[in-house]
Amino acid sequence: MSERTLYDKVWDRHKVTELPTGQDQLFVGLHLVHEVTSPQAFGMLRERDLDVAYPERTHATVDHIVPTADRDRPYEGAAEEMMAELEENVREAGIDFSHPDTGNQGIVHVIGPEQGLTQPGMTVVCGDSHTSTHGAFGALAFGIGTSQIRDVLATGTVAMEKKKVRRIRVTGELGDCVEAKDVILQIIRELGTDGGVGYVYEYAGEAIESLDVEGRMSICNMSIEGGARAGYVNPDETTFEWLRETDAFRDDPEKFERLKPYWESIASDDDAQFDDEVVIDGDALEPMVTWGTTPGQGVGITEPIPDPADLPEDKRDTARRAQEHMGVEPGETMAGYPIDVAFLGSCTNARLPDLRRAARLVAGREVHDDVRAMVVPGSQRVASAAEAEGLDDVFREAGFDWREAGCSMCLGMNDDQLEGDEASASSSNRNFVGRQGSKEGRTVLMNPRMVAAAAIRGEVTDARELDERELPQPDAADSEVQA
Repeated sequence: MSERTLYDKVWDRHKVTELPTGQDQLFVGLHLVHEVTSPQAFGMLRERDLDVAYPERTHATVDHIVPTADRDRPYEGAAEEMMAELEENVREAGIDFSHPDTGNQGIVHVIGPEQGLTQPGMTVVCGDSHTSTHGAFGALAFGIGTSQIRDVLATGTVAMEKKKVRRIRVTGELGDCVEAKDVILQIIRELGTDGGVGYVYEYAGEAIESLDVEGRMSICNMSIEGGARAGYVNPDETTFEWLRETDAFRDDPEKFERLKPYWESIASDDDAQFDDEVVIDGDALEPMVTWGTTPGQGVGITEPIPDPADLPEDKRDTARRAQEHMGVEPGETMAGYPIDVAFLGSCTNARLPDLRRAARLVAGREVHDDVRAMVVPGSQRVASAAEAEGLDDVFREAGFDWREAGCSMCLGMNDDQLEGDEASASSSNRNFVGRQGSKEGRTVLMNPRMVAAAAIRGEVTDARELDERELPQPDAADSEVQA
């Protein structure tokens, strides 16, 4: 046996050479671009009179700043400028573009997988920290900066240092209303927001293997919140069945069968050597919520908020400031914490199964009078599939605002923002001060069902207290987005 991890195999397969800096030059299999981090990189190419080396390996979308309420052109202010510049850049370079007019637009980390662009054994890069999402397919996926975007556009390669690999095994079976989001929040809680520095995370164990692809994407998405350079799950039959139904292979089964042996071969060997290993007891997990201002400051919904004095010395001041900002007290639980906004969206939790789970709690109920609630599907395809199933009606009838696809309130670069010191129940990935558009705003991270429960009750609520309802029968077969 070769004793090699997936990370070793895919890295070596894409290594072009070792650079004088000590970094490796890696060939890039898929480069995803969006409107916020790419304009400067395209400008650098023009200054040097360079072309995009591999337009066929590049794909663009618009997501960060695009409005989710009114899509009439021109957009307001910087959104229109960025949109127009991206349109010009991709047109000149001959890059495929999931434009809003195509019905394929959405968050970059949603559209790549759903269109079959992301595949096992690939190297995937994007000017976005949450590119680690694509590791759910057994790809090595990295967020990169503007100068690296320039390099990838110009050469099809990127310079990187190889990291160590930590395997995180999540054992057992996840309980009622416990989702992938809770798994990764617990991992970050245990290992810290800087615990993954110098590492790539391999997620394994029964609880991981039992997740659907969407759940695996949620976990890999937040690898970066734990300090890891990337995160991945070994490809298996769950992965392959997803890919079989994507655009890349739906009408070309021979291509699928030709690639599948390679996909199988890149999984970590049974005797692979890891630099570190951590075990998480999946049976012991409950729905998680954050009490502070980093994703690592989380607790189970029935657990008490920690006393800063009981934390390691280097975390005490941060905890005190976070508790002051959030207005919480040690010893209390987060249950009953009043919220003003419920946000169901982001590249972490805005896929069709996320919306379905939340809708089962929302059905037949009404959003609390003191809460403004919104659903922002991760892509136009997700929205179309959800609408075919009547999920939009379930949310609207309950009092949610059903929006167009985009990043929205996850980072507040468009009009979807917190106001003043509003508190948000959010299915997104970051709860930093100011992340959702207001420096006084407060963000509580949680899974989609927990967001739904908070929207209904007007406060952070244990979703296990609400019974799930039957959803309407689909009016049409879901043929565009994985179920």
